[in-house]
Amino acid sequence: MRVAVVAGPDPGHAFPAIALCLRFLAAGHCPTLLTGVAWLRTAQAAGIDAVELLGLDPDPADDDLDAGAKIHHRAARMALLNVPQLRELALDLVVSDVITACGGMAAELLGVPWVELNPHPLYRPSKGLPPLGSGLAPGTGLRGRARDTVMRALTARSWKQGLRQRAQARAGIGLPSEDPGPLRRLIATLPALEVPRPDWPAEAVVVGPLHFEPTSEVLTVPPGDGPLVVVAPSTATTGTQGMAELAVETLVPGEVLPEGARVAVSWLGGGELALPPWAVAGLGRQDELLARADLMICGGGHGAVAKTLLAGVPMVVVPGGGDQWEIANRVVRQEVGQLIRPLTAEALRTAVREVLAAPRYRDAAVAAGATAARVEDPVRVCENALRVVR
Repeated sequence: MRVAVVAGPDPGHAFPAIALCLRFLAAGHCPTLLTGVAWLRTAQAAGIDAVELLGLDPDPADDDLDAGAKIHHRAARMALLNVPQLRELALDLVVSDVITACGGMAAELLGVPWVELNPHPLYRPSKGLPPLGSGLAPGTGLRGRARDTVMRALTARSWKQGLRQRAQARAGIGLPSEDPGPLRRLIATLPALEVPRPDWPAEAVVVGPLHFEPTSEVLTVPPGDGPLVVVAPSTATTGTQGMAELAVETLVPGEVLPEGARVAVSWLGGGELALPPWAVAGLGRQDELLARADLMICGGGHGAVAKTLLAGVPMVVVPGGGDQWEIANRVVRQEVGQLIRPLTAEALRTAVREVLAAPRYRDAAVAAGATAARVEDPVRVCENALRVVR
C-alpha cells in the first residue's frame, strides 16, 4: 500500500505523523510524509521518505484572526499546490492530520480514499458533552445538563460558521460543498483520556498514542538517590512560558524536594539555563527519562501527557492555551496529577510536594497507562478501511 501522511510542522502533529509512517513501514507498506521543512531531515534519518508540504507559508490574503478561514481556505489553497506531487506517488491512501485539512481535500481531488489522524482525543462537538476546551466534566442532574445545553448553544454558532467556511473553500477548488468526511478517524490517544459520549462517530477508532522521539541522545541525570523530576516545557506557541526556569529555581533538594533529588529539563531547542549541580537540561529522549522518573511537570499538551501516562508517572500540569486546558482537567479527573494556573513558585512547590508524597497519584497513572491495551492498531484500521471501499 502506498500511503501519504500529511501533517503540519508543529511537533504535536508532525511527530505523531512520523510515528504513524514508521508503523506503516514496519507493516511492509510504503509511506511518504508531507510536512514542514523543519522535520524533513529528522524523518529521513528515521528511514522515512519525506517531502515538503507546500503552501505552509502564510499568504497575504489569509485572515489569521479567523480560525475557520485560516484552517479551511488555507487548506484549499494548499490542496491545489500539493496535488501534483501526491499524484506522482500513485497513492492508495492519504492520511491527513485533523488540522492540516489540505490532505483530505487533495485526496478528494485525486479520487483517493483518505483517513483523518487526530493526534489527541476526539474534539468534535457532542450532544452529550460540554463544549470541548471548557475543561468541564459532563454535567449531571437537571442543572448540570442544562448548563451543558446552554454552553453548547453558545458555541454552536462558531461551529456552524466553520462548516460554512469549509463548504465555501471546498466549492472554490471544485469539490462538492458538502464534505463527505474521511473513511476513518484515527483517535491517537489513551482510552483514559477520552470522555464517553452518546454520539461517538462510527468511523472513529481509538488507536493509542503515536509517539516519536526526535533524538537518540539520552540526558545524563546527575547522581543522587532521591526522586527524579522531569520538566517538559510546552512546544506550543500558546504554552506557559518560564516553566523550566521557575522549576530549576524553586525545586531545590533538601528544601522543596527530598535530599538527593534531581531535576531533568527535556525540551526542543530550549534556551540557556543556569543549572545547579542537581539539574540537567537539553534535548534527550523523554521515554528514557520517564522510565526512571517519579514526577513529570509539563504544559498539558497531549503528547507529553499520554507519554507520561504510558510510563505510569504522575504529573503536575501547567496548561497554557489551545487544548492544554482541556487535557489538564482530564488529568485531574483521572486523579493522576494536579493542575496549576497561574504558575507561581508557591503553587509549584505545593503541588510537587503533594503529588510526590501521595502514592495514589502514581497508582492512578499506572492504571491510566494500562488502558493502552484496549486500543486498535492504526495500520490495520487503514488496511481494513481500504478493503471496504475496494
